[in-house]
Amino acid sequence: MATKAQFLLFVSAYELESQVIDAIKSELSIPIYAIGPAGSFLSVSNAQLEEIIGGVRDSGVSYMWIARGDGISRFKHENDENALVIPWRDQLRVLCHGSIGAFWSHCGWNSTKEGAFSGVPMLIFPIFWDQVPNSKMIVEDWKMGKRVRTEEGNLVTREEIAKLIKCFMDRESEEGKEMRQRALEVKKISRQAIEEEGFAQIDIDSFINDITKSH
Repeated sequence: MATKAQFLLFVSAYELESQVIDAIKSELSIPIYAIGPAGSFLSVSNAQLEEIIGGVRDSGVSYMWIARGDGISRFKHENDENALVIPWRDQLRVLCHGSIGAFWSHCGWNSTKEGAFSGVPMLIFPIFWDQVPNSKMIVEDWKMGKRVRTEEGNLVTREEIAKLIKCFMDRESEEGKEMRQRALEVKKISRQAIEEEGFAQIDIDSFINDITKSH
């Protein structure tokens, strides 16, 4: 299918996945561009969501929870002084704020890239599709995150979640220090990608130039 295309766009940054992109370029003769992140449509089960809410609350950390639609109603009976529950916020803007110590994410591609750009360690809970390989990249390649769920389909209890969050937010642990350092390194790489001479900007400009010439 790709061999019949005129161009191939990746919603990624070359600096973060150079080996993969170079390998694909070596196999295909068409122009390939990594233009940076391009929505959320998957969600956990109601039972798992209740465990996550309970676990985050019981961990004792201060947190912001983005609850879309009628999701806010789940918090009506919660009396948690550490919680800020809101319907929407600019996720990247929030993540770049200095008070943010961690990011719980399903590892959708946009969230993955925004986590990388902000340099915030990630607690990851992939559900399906690209979220699974994205989670592998965050944990094993970038080494800036930790998985919440280790086995597909198993319900993670609030006790497990609370314990994990407490450990994850421990700023004195060696694992945490290494993870935060790696997150800062990934942040630097991500921001270099969108600078004037970064690969993302170069590829966007090249793509626009190519499609303009082709028409």
